[in-house]
Amino acid sequence: MANNEIEIEVSDPTAPAENSPSLARTLTVDIWAMVVLGAFALVMAWDNYRTGMGWTEDGPEPGYFPFYLSVILVLASVYGIVKSLYERRSAGGDAEVFVTRDQFKRVLLVFVPTVAFCVAMQWLGLYVASFLLTAGFMIFVGKLSVWKSLLTAAIFSVAMFYIFEVKFDVIMPKGPLEALFGY
Repeated sequence: MANNEIEIEVSDPTAPAENSPSLARTLTVDIWAMVVLGAFALVMAWDNYRTGMGWTEDGPEPGYFPFYLSVILVLASVYGIVKSLYERRSAGGDAEVFVTRDQFKRVLLVFVPTVAFCVAMQWLGLYVASFLLTAGFMIFVGKLSVWKSLLTAAIFSVAMFYIFEVKFDVIMPKGPLEALFGY
């Protein structure tokens, strides 16, 4: 007999804790993102103006199209800042939470090992660094058993090595382990 009245409650693992304090508001992040984009666009506009953004008898100079794209980005950034401030004012100052402390910790849980992977790849090579990143994520983030994580990371790294180095002969960053095997 099937009981159709059984309910299964599934909690959202990505949901923030109810009492987690806010680290940033959406308005703040929006405005800073637009300020950074606008500043980058201004630098690009200046550089393309310096390179040459005019029109010659041969056609456009090298900075012609990039200059005008930079101007459009600056104008879009200014528009975005004004729009965000206007929406905040019309909403009565109630700022929406962009990220809480718990959510930010989860982001760092992925971001920090990824940066470490990029740095480690310079000395250990792509395959050893990939092994460490994959195994580390599986063990510490995925909470999988150590032997399964190490086996999966080893299979993945060896498969990557075989595909890129042996079959397709693609040049990838290598470290001391690959040098030991003559690659």
